[in-house]
Amino acid sequence: FPDSFEESELGLVPKGWRVAHVGDVVDTVGGGTPDTKDVGYWEPAEYCWTTPKDLSGISSPVLLNTERKLSAKGVAKISSGLLPAGTLLMSSRAPIGYLAITQTPMAINQGYIAIPPSGTLPPLYMLHWCQHNMDTIKNHANGSTFMEISKKAFRPLPVLVPPAEVLAEFVVLADALFARLVENEKQAQTLATLRDTLLPRLISGQLRLPEAEALIEEATA
Repeated sequence: FPDSFEESELGLVPKGWRVAHVGDVVDTVGGGTPDTKDVGYWEPAEYCWTTPKDLSGISSPVLLNTERKLSAKGVAKISSGLLPAGTLLMSSRAPIGYLAITQTPMAINQGYIAIPPSGTLPPLYMLHWCQHNMDTIKNHANGSTFMEISKKAFRPLPVLVPPAEVLAEFVVLADALFARLVENEKQAQTLATLRDTLLPRLISGQLRLPEAEALIEEATA
């Protein structure tokens, strides 16, 4: 890490770091919604398809699954297709600012700006950048019915880019911490599913407590 600072359009920044436009260092894509009246786009329901509603109830920026799924025909209808696991999602309207990194390949609707893991800056770096700069992002939104930040308005925003060696160290540290967060989220969902499944059976007497404890130990082993 550098031992001094230098002036930039963003003020004082670490020496050797540079300012770039978001669109120059990451890919940004949007999505769509296939015709909901055409069953062929939705059945068989094989591929995750997300709307910002999926992010509204999560407690951490981790998206494991989606409420709705598409068929292969439905995925083909969306220009951005199936985005890889590790893609950063930011809701771009109603409201702006839900954030999560996907843990499985999925397609997105038109309510997102997505950043796949293919740019100079990794999605985990951009997750923290978005969190830190959300006021600036929202200030570049517009709209008459509801506020929306378009990809056209998002791409020119200035972002601070560290040298490759600093970025590599960030990835090593941050990826390990985020992986623990993902595992915790998976376990929390497993326990929530067990609770919803076992509690009614315990209350009704269909299941005894020792049996429930054994099932929980098996699921969390």
